[in-house]
Amino acid sequence: MSLVFETSRNAAARTDAQMAAIMADPGFGVHFTDHMAQISWSKDDGWHDAAIKPYGPLSLDPSAAVLHYAQEIFEGLKAYRHADGSIWLFRPEKNAERLQKSADRLMLPRLATDDFLEAVRQLVATDARWVPEPSGEQSLYIRPFMIASESFLGVRAAEGVDFYVIASPVGPYFGPNGIKGVDIWVTDAWARAGIGGTGAAKCGGNYAASLIAQYEGYDHGCTQVMFIEPSGKDRVEELGGMNIFFISADDRLVTPELTGTILDGVTRDSILTLAPDLGLTPQQLRLSATEVFDRIASGEFVEAFCCGTAAVISPISGFKSRAGEWRPAGQSFERTLGLRDAILDIQYGRAEDRHGWLQRVV
Repeated sequence: MSLVFETSRNAAARTDAQMAAIMADPGFGVHFTDHMAQISWSKDDGWHDAAIKPYGPLSLDPSAAVLHYAQEIFEGLKAYRHADGSIWLFRPEKNAERLQKSADRLMLPRLATDDFLEAVRQLVATDARWVPEPSGEQSLYIRPFMIASESFLGVRAAEGVDFYVIASPVGPYFGPNGIKGVDIWVTDAWARAGIGGTGAAKCGGNYAASLIAQYEGYDHGCTQVMFIEPSGKDRVEELGGMNIFFISADDRLVTPELTGTILDGVTRDSILTLAPDLGLTPQQLRLSATEVFDRIASGEFVEAFCCGTAAVISPISGFKSRAGEWRPAGQSFERTLGLRDAILDIQYGRAEDRHGWLQRVV
């Protein structure tokens, strides 16, 4: 039986003037809506106490398991306002399914897809005024997350857990540079996840592990970092927070295959589905960094891009490592931007949703 949500309105909700100032320049993940969703779980009672409540700080005991053993997972999706004022979600059931897989890996309880979707819908409907107008690629970024909130010190699966959904109005993730192209640092010193690890789960530890290489990339003028599979020290995996693709001169769309160390991105899957409509043949392969750089140097790979819910698709201008620098020939990013437009046009209702990916909220 699906959960029933109780709603408590925020008496200190933002004024119209405050909202106007925020929406004029939302940034990314800086401002948060007036409410949040919460569902609690216990070993004895299962999922219960579903609520929409005022956004505010969480109260955790200092011994809460999440603070000591990192039992937590999260998701990321967006709500889009269409030209007619309606509000839609893009493939939210895929996020619900991935959260369940992440929960299995981190020994957290599964939240039913219907309850995940209802928590997201209820929050978006309650805070509908926070969904930006469809201009400048603004949207409402939605962050569901689950934490082990039980108070105990001991290495076991938590018997008390909380699930939350918060939301933030956002603009483009990389700002205007995301369209112009970004440089990628290729690290052979650090790994975000290993075989048998948590690479396929969306958990904070993977992102924390990526930061040292990310900042190494900043030192070399790069926006993101590309990781190489740690055991062989050569196979390309993904970026710190995004999947990666290459486009060949003969219209192949190539991305590293899923091997348990790479996140199964919703945007990644959508791109693979749409590629044939744009004259591209999708291929999922095991690629070494050496192969990638050789194919760029030979002119075989003419474009590259990274993708994810936050950034959608961002062209890659070049790759840098301690061994050198490689730049694909197609710096106009014609095919990459064609894919980007195809995804955005569906999300914002400018193109027919032939795959049934959109779900209306308001």
